[in-house]
Amino acid sequence: MKDQTSSTIRDSIFEGVTTKDLIRANMGEATTVTFTDGGNEVWTYRYDRSVPQLHSFIPYANLVSSVADVKTKELVVMFDKNNVVEKYVMREVSSVKKVGLAY
Repeated sequence: MKDQTSSTIRDSIFEGVTTKDLIRANMGEATTVTFTDGGNEVWTYRYDRSVPQLHSFIPYANLVSSVADVKTKELVVMFDKNNVVEKYVMREVSSVKKVGLAY
């Protein structure tokens, strides 16, 4: 997932065409596997990258608080009964993670 973007996913996964085996070959094992009430298998791939902000490198300040920019990529793929992609969604979210007594 590290190098994947919405564009690369859109160019490699086709609803009603792409198979479970092809997804596994291209993406590896899913982070989580769940099932819908109807019995369809759902694979989720997730990648998080956290980069500490400058504030986190100030001596003693990081004892009270720590701040990091977090980028999350998540791909959710639902397969039909024939192990073919029924639907998928790719999203990328940027956030700030604050930890410590000051927050």
